[in-house]
Amino acid sequence: MFLNRLHDGMRLQSDPTVVYAASDGAGVLDHRLTRAELETPSAYNTYVVTGLPPGPICAPGLGSIDAVLHPAASDDLYFVADGSGGHAFARTLPEHLRNVAHLRALTAAPAVAPALPAPGTPQ
Repeated sequence: MFLNRLHDGMRLQSDPTVVYAASDGAGVLDHRLTRAELETPSAYNTYVVTGLPPGPICAPGLGSIDAVLHPAASDDLYFVADGSGGHAFARTLPEHLRNVAHLRALTAAPAVAPALPAPGTPQ
């Protein structure tokens, strides 16, 4: 997907690079990314710069290195977390926006609290 974006001259628009920049290299934020952070100029902010960041944002694992050396054939240009630990990929922006809306609906759903027994009810 990233190789497709680079090939097409698109920005990578990858949240982890913005987190890296916004956290001064720590790679972790104590909040969700804000619109202001997505727009803040930085060589690592791939929402505002085209191409690769000037250096790595972490130490990649063997799986990541293998994926770059042997990329899967795909026309996908977008991805978002799918809420189950994986990702939902898309070829078009409308398809991607549907995937994002689905993820937001999952994350906005309130957790169901267990029912509490009535006072004085044996447990």
